[in-house]
Amino acid sequence: MSTPFFYEAFLPLSPTHFELSAETSKHCIQVLRMQVGETIALTNGLGLRYDATIVSADKKQTVVSLSNQVFIEQAIKRSSIAISFVKNAARMEWFLEKATEIGVAEFYPLISERTERAQFKAARWESILVSAMLQSQQVWKPQLHAPIEFGQMMQKEMEGLKMIAHCEEGTKQTINEMPLMNTQLMLIGPEGDFTSEEISTALAHQFKPVSLGNTRLRTETAALAAAVLMQNR
Repeated sequence: MSTPFFYEAFLPLSPTHFELSAETSKHCIQVLRMQVGETIALTNGLGLRYDATIVSADKKQTVVSLSNQVFIEQAIKRSSIAISFVKNAARMEWFLEKATEIGVAEFYPLISERTERAQFKAARWESILVSAMLQSQQVWKPQLHAPIEFGQMMQKEMEGLKMIAHCEEGTKQTINEMPLMNTQLMLIGPEGDFTSEEISTALAHQFKPVSLGNTRLRTETAALAAAVLMQNR
């Protein structure tokens, strides 16, 4: 059985005794029924990882002794996806979970002209990112940005490869045909696609048009396909 793995945002920078959050304490003691002397793993989502041995077991205030500190550098290659809100919130949450497991570093909830206005559930989405990070045994939590308008996205200064996936006719390349760069960003439009004006604006801002295949994909499916291709080249 693998060591239970938990997220604690405010881990100390050196080994010491540490009081777990109420949520982690409850899961360890009440759900997993762990006892004094048993070990869990902790990360702060910023590259730091500890082994933690339970020294005082309480479902609200468990205390652990931290040891075996490891700091893992963030991957040089960073993939980011700006994805339009979708009407079905569960589909957006599914995408965030799976893309985190794959290793996407940043998410931008995108508002374009045809975007269905949806509620930005920051706390819930952050919780999904944490769960997916732990599930996939990673120690870097992706960055979830606040919703951003398409025009604002165009004004952001970003280095690396910038791509846009859209459904209009025209010359496009696959992601694998694009130049390799350490940072890469993909724009994924709403269910009605980007407008012609938005596509033209993106191209004028050095976004490269890409094809994700021969079939028309849902927004969240296109975003996940892009995530897989970006992470595995």
